[in-house]
Amino acid sequence: MKNKTVYFCSECGNETPKWSGQCSACGAWNTIVEQVEKAGKSAKKSAIRNAVKACPITDIDTSDEIRFPTGMGELDRVLGGGAVKGSLVLVGGAPGIGKSTLMLQICKQLGKFAKVLYVSGEESAHQLKLRAQRLEVDSSQLYVLSETCLGNILECVDREKPDVLIIDSIQTLYNEELDSPAGGVGQVKDCTMSLMQLAKGQGVTVFVIGHVNKEGSIAGPKVLEHMVDCVLYFEGDQHMTYRILRAAKNRFGATNEIGVFEMMDRGLKEVENPSEMLLSGRPEDAPGTCVTCVMEGARPVLAEVQALIAPTGGSNPRRTSNGFDYHRAAMLLAVLEKRGNLKLSQCDAYLNIIGGLTLDEPAADLAAIVAIASSYLDKPVPGNMAAIGEVGLSGEIRSISHLEQRLSEVQRLGFTQCMIPANKSKDIKPLPNLELLPVQNVAQALQLMVRGKC
Repeated sequence: MKNKTVYFCSECGNETPKWSGQCSACGAWNTIVEQVEKAGKSAKKSAIRNAVKACPITDIDTSDEIRFPTGMGELDRVLGGGAVKGSLVLVGGAPGIGKSTLMLQICKQLGKFAKVLYVSGEESAHQLKLRAQRLEVDSSQLYVLSETCLGNILECVDREKPDVLIIDSIQTLYNEELDSPAGGVGQVKDCTMSLMQLAKGQGVTVFVIGHVNKEGSIAGPKVLEHMVDCVLYFEGDQHMTYRILRAAKNRFGATNEIGVFEMMDRGLKEVENPSEMLLSGRPEDAPGTCVTCVMEGARPVLAEVQALIAPTGGSNPRRTSNGFDYHRAAMLLAVLEKRGNLKLSQCDAYLNIIGGLTLDEPAADLAAIVAIASSYLDKPVPGNMAAIGEVGLSGEIRSISHLEQRLSEVQRLGFTQCMIPANKSKDIKPLPNLELLPVQNVAQALQLMVRGKC
C-alpha cells in the first residue's frame, strides 16, 4: 500500500491535504511541513474499535496516584508537590541554561528509592560520568545510555524496567520508520507520542528535555506542549547565576509557580527565599527605584522596579522595558503625563526589573509609576517603602488580589511603609511595624512623594 503524504502546521498541529503558505487554523506563515503517513493503519482500525470500551467515572480508582519527591524542593514546588508516577514532563530552555544539570542532580535523590535511566543523545556515557562526578551524583540505581534511536531506547526500557526515564534531549531522537532527520517536526512529534504511551501504559515517569527556538518556545510543533502533562520553562541569562523554573502547564498542580536556583560550581543551588535574592545589592537613596510584591503562583515575591528618565536627544523619545510589558509601560507613561502632569513625552524612558524576573500582573503598576516619577523628579524613594496596586487609564489605583499575603511578605522583609489602593485599606488588618499609605489615584501618590510622606 502506497504511503500517504499529509501536511500539518508546526505551530498548531492542524493537518491539511495540500501545502499552503499560511495555516488556515492559526494564521501563521511558512509553518506548513510535509510528513509521510505510515501504511497499514487502516488494517488495524477494526481491531482497535473492538478493543475500545468505556467505563463509568465512578468505577475509576485514583488511590494509586503516587507523588514522590525529586530531591529539589524548588522543582517539587513547581510540579505541585512532587513528580507523579506515570507522568510526562517537558523541561524546556535555551541551550546551556542548566536543564541537563537539573535533571542529573535529581537522580541523586531518585536513586535512593527508584531505578533511573538517563538517556543522552548529546553526550557519551564517559561525559555523563564526568559531569556526575562534578555534581557529586553517585548512585548504583542510576543507569546511563548514550543513544538516539527510539527503537533501541524502548528496547532498553523493556529490559531494564526503570521507574524514571530522562530523555536528553527530544530533538536528538529519531524513529527509523520515518524518513525525516532527527529534530524535524515529524520526528519530535512521533517520538513524544511514543514516550507518552510508555508513561501511561507502563507507569514510568518520563522527563523530556527540549530546547527552545529564537521566539522562546519549545522547538518543534506547538502540539508537543498539548501532549505532555507538565511544561516547565528554565529561564535566565547565561551570564547571570540565577535561574528561574516556571510552570507553563501542569495537569497535577497550579500553573505559574516558580522555582529559583543559583548556578554554582557544583551545580544548581536552591534559593528558598527569592525575595532576598532579588533585593540584594539594592542602592540606597537612589532615585528611580521602587519595590513591589507580585504573586508567582501561591508564593509572594518581592521585586525591584527601576526606571530611568532622561532628556531625549532626538525628535522621537526612546521607550525600552526589560522584564516589564512594553505596551503596559507605554500606557503608564501616558497616564503619568495626562494625570500627573509630568512631561514624559519629551524624555527617553527605560524600565527594568532586577534579577531577570518578568512581571506580568498589574499589581506592579503602582511601583512602576512611583519609580518613573522618582527618576523624573530626581527624588529618591525611601528604602523601607513598597508599592502595590493596579493603575487605570483615568489614573485611579485599583485593588488587586491576595493583598494581605503580599503585605505579610513585605513586612517580613523589614519594610515599614507600603503604598496600597485606598478602597482596600479598610479591609486590611493592621500589621505591626508596617504603615499603610492608601492612595486613590496617581496624583495622590505623587503628592506623597513631593511632601516627603513616603
